[in-house]
Amino acid sequence: MIKPLYNNVLLKKVEASNETKSGIIISQKEENEEYAIVAEVSGCKEVKVDDKVYEMPLKKGDKVMYKKYSGTEVKDGKNEYILIKAEDILAIVK
Repeated sequence: MIKPLYNNVLLKKVEASNETKSGIIISQKEENEEYAIVAEVSGCKEVKVDDKVYEMPLKKGDKVMYKKYSGTEVKDGKNEYILIKAEDILAIVK
């Protein structure tokens, strides 16, 4: 089990579906750039961005997009994750 420290969160890639909302099956999957937060720092209520402190908007289960080329790839057994600073997360995907 990987537990992030300080201002880091642990992300896991969300697998793209090969079926559209209308039921059409796509034979070629598109590269999905969405990741879900699987672990966050417990007790961390704030994030510092550009010397300003903001309330931590992230929680476990949120789907997010982050800055390209940021974070560290880590493995825990067969599972692959990305450990990333909270301030490198750009958006929550709904």
